[in-house]
Amino acid sequence: MTQVIKKSIFREYDIRGIFEKELNEQSVKLIGYFLGKRIRGNKIVSVGYDARSHSPVLRDFLTSGLNAAGCTVLDMGMVATPVNYFSNYQKINDLTPHSSLLTSDLMASSPDASIMITGSHNPSEYNGFKITLDKSPFFGDDIYALGDEIIANAHMKIEEDTSKTEIDVKTPYINFMVQAFTHLKGLDKKIVVDAGNGVADTVLSAIFDALDFDYKGLYLEPDGTFPNHHPDPSVEKNLIDVKTALEKEGDIAFAYDGDADRIAVLTHKHNIKGDQMALLYALKMDKPTVIGEVKCSQVMYDELERRGATAIMYKTGHSNLKVKMKETDADLACEVSGHIFFKHRYFGYDDAIYATLRMLELVADGIDLDAQIDALPQVFSTEEIKVETSEEEKFLIIDKVKELLQNPPSDFPNIVNIIDVDGVRINFEKGWGLVRASNTTPVLVTRFESTDATLAKTYEKEVNKLIIQAKGLL
Repeated sequence: MTQVIKKSIFREYDIRGIFEKELNEQSVKLIGYFLGKRIRGNKIVSVGYDARSHSPVLRDFLTSGLNAAGCTVLDMGMVATPVNYFSNYQKINDLTPHSSLLTSDLMASSPDASIMITGSHNPSEYNGFKITLDKSPFFGDDIYALGDEIIANAHMKIEEDTSKTEIDVKTPYINFMVQAFTHLKGLDKKIVVDAGNGVADTVLSAIFDALDFDYKGLYLEPDGTFPNHHPDPSVEKNLIDVKTALEKEGDIAFAYDGDADRIAVLTHKHNIKGDQMALLYALKMDKPTVIGEVKCSQVMYDELERRGATAIMYKTGHSNLKVKMKETDADLACEVSGHIFFKHRYFGYDDAIYATLRMLELVADGIDLDAQIDALPQVFSTEEIKVETSEEEKFLIIDKVKELLQNPPSDFPNIVNIIDVDGVRINFEKGWGLVRASNTTPVLVTRFESTDATLAKTYEKEVNKLIIQAKGLL
């Protein structure tokens, strides 16, 4: 009996679902096969996976599909997502294969694609695939079209063939980081890191040891059941232990999500958000171009412009930001949640390990992180507020909200302008409100900010009225 393949696993930025229920032998072999058909060039693909116990199982299913499509699979084992991305920029010769199915000519080339098997910061029963083709993210309409093709061929049978070449990407990644930051060796700061039992420490300790850092590590051992806390550093309750350790014995702390592409930076005074990090990193760049998502504070955009930088507001999502960075030749991009993308001295993808070292570089250069944050204009911001809806209705509600804003209620706060690059961001005289449809879950995401705490709540209240009105018009 053919298993039903759900369209919902094919998301805007990646493919994601529950192991066995949605990501099983049939669906994952087909993902490998039809994705493999899209890989051009020599059809060489590097595959890595996170700490979840089912990740190697999915690796084998995926490999069978890729092999059936005529690909050559390079297996890097358990790695962080940025290490997986790193493989796209390396010659296969430099990835020290233990065995090889490749000719000498192919060994001198780079992989044509990479696939990271990871559930990122989701609960342990989830898993998924982050895909890079020809150094660019595979996402959006391409993923949706892939899903349609797979669903149309759900009955297709693919034989088991787990042939692959083992490669070591971690060693060249570690060597790159140590060489790039050798000037930090022996940094006189006490550092605390919390890997959350994700995969950050498949490389982190080796880098820190080589640089002779004084550090304390929490939950470094990869364990896909995440026994100590959920691996999402954007949620305050997941930072309790690292904050305690920082208070007792550290100068600065870092925490990572399950696949180490998202970072939290903590001082004794601040939990530094992604848009604030961007302002700090940009201090050491000469008039950079910086891209932020629609959830970033207006303070970030205004401060960058004041410094003579170019600030661009764009869609949320790691794939969107990487594409926009390439289009604009931007130096840096950020998401509030802690995805930080460096093209300045790096490759243009989100890497929490690299972001850690760049932050420590600022500290070594004498930048007082707390003083920099304290000097920014004070605003009052809500956290992300999620409004539950359905996959079918979430984008329709956004469209209705836009219609209602064309002729808002008489008591609605005065609108300065509206930005609709991703949902709708309403700029008011003393702040802004955002309503956007999540691309990964059936919710609307809202956020509000003002120079006045009362006004921030007013914006939230009035925009929520519009959302309720919009839902009632469907």
